[in-house]
Amino acid sequence: MHADRSNRVMLTLLGLLVLTAGAAAMAASTGVFGASFSRQALLANHVGAYFGDHGGWLWPAIAGGCLLIALACLRWILALLASTDRAGDIIIGGSTDEGTTILRPAALIDALTSEVSAYHGVASAKGRIIGDGRDPEVVLTVITAPTTDLRALHHRIEAEALAHARQAIGNPSLPIQLYLA
Repeated sequence: MHADRSNRVMLTLLGLLVLTAGAAAMAASTGVFGASFSRQALLANHVGAYFGDHGGWLWPAIAGGCLLIALACLRWILALLASTDRAGDIIIGGSTDEGTTILRPAALIDALTSEVSAYHGVASAKGRIIGDGRDPEVVLTVITAPTTDLRALHHRIEAEALAHARQAIGNPSLPIQLYLA
């Protein structure tokens, strides 16, 4: 599972759990579940008595649930540490008659960011290649000077640097995400 997706799912579930618990506590304190329930002490209620009467099987079941939560958290951490969306080597051409050329993603990104960084009005440029090496996608972030004409810079980047990148890979429809800031 992709790390970003894991983060969103786990944080959404945690947020919903905390929101539900908070809403239930607020509803109980205002008397939604009955006036007598809102005046009871937290542990001196039916839930506490139930835990006392059925502790022989209930606590091991809770421990099992906590173990499942701990395993899910471990899976989450492993997804964060081991997951990467960066592409491997880019394969150019694939026909056995023509041969296969392997392009390192760093070489393409270095050439692209060097070209864009040399443009007037660009303070810095950074990029990365994501996806599969056979079907890569370029993500390019360009930090501009405050007085830069963004429309003209965008047009120049599209017409020159991104066209050069597409030509280098031999893929005129290479997906490129361009962020100007």
